[in-house]
Amino acid sequence: MNKRVSLKDIAQKVGVSTALVSYVLNNKKEGRIKKEVAQKIRETAKELNYRTNLLARSLKINKTYTIGLIVADIASPFSSGMARIIEDEADKLNYTVIFGSSDENAQKFGKLVDTFLTRQVDGLIIAPPENAENQVFRLRQQGLPFVLFDRYCPSVNTNYVALDNYTAAYNAVKYMIDGGCKRPAIVTYDTTLFHMQERVRGYSAALKLSGIDANKSWIKKVNIINPKAAIEKAVQELLSLDEPADAILFGSNSIAVHGVKYINTLPLKVPKDLAIISFDETESLDLFYASITYIKQPMHEMGQLTTRILLDCIGKNNKVTQVNMQAELVIRASTR
Repeated sequence: MNKRVSLKDIAQKVGVSTALVSYVLNNKKEGRIKKEVAQKIRETAKELNYRTNLLARSLKINKTYTIGLIVADIASPFSSGMARIIEDEADKLNYTVIFGSSDENAQKFGKLVDTFLTRQVDGLIIAPPENAENQVFRLRQQGLPFVLFDRYCPSVNTNYVALDNYTAAYNAVKYMIDGGCKRPAIVTYDTTLFHMQERVRGYSAALKLSGIDANKSWIKKVNIINPKAAIEKAVQELLSLDEPADAILFGSNSIAVHGVKYINTLPLKVPKDLAIISFDETESLDLFYASITYIKQPMHEMGQLTTRILLDCIGKNNKVTQVNMQAELVIRASTR
């Protein structure tokens, strides 16, 4: 195994002190150093394949330039898209992002937090799973900078960037009602996650303010883990009512994918017989014969702002920042 090249090796080859090599390679001001010497040091470092000892550097400056990112599932279009935006924004200030998926499991979430803390990350960006409020509260007590995104815990006063889910759901359902739908339904996850509860609350408000008597049978909640069969059953029940649902708001794009696939097997036409809106888009829905109207989250702005807030916190800004962003309803062929 080749020996790791050290500052001393470079210094000996150039004929200068180790301190001078460190000064140049750490991009300190070089006004008192001859340009030829600084250039020679850099060329020699490159020639010897020198790599900065990040561990030693982090111990010296008490910073690792790493951020931990915890999402629900890195394979989901929303999570992977947000991760990419956060990674690009962090890279502008030379931060590296380490990823982890909680799989909507509070215990796994806790292990990921511990792992990132052990790795001495400078801060965390978190989409907390259900039942993670106590862990988020303890994290705040520990003083490590972090920002919640997509979801947040109302009981914990901390930084977050999220969607105004109430208004987004309200506007979507109101649009279907204004288009002539009389019996709009919603299929969402059976969860205490605040952002999902807000979507149901927005749905219910749209019915109430439109003068439609809400039917409890129009609200279907499915298990968040392996939900395919439950989603198909929920859609089947909605369409089998004495007065079948004539519109469905799917509470996430993952729910919409399973729901639309099932609807595609039925002898009905979208949007003539059934209007459909999905929270978030996904390429999987593009295969459906009627392009799906969807609620578009401002992912780029959300990811950038989340990262900037965290980096400000790492820079000792202790102000709590809480942002609720507005969605856009993208009208396509699945609504009237």
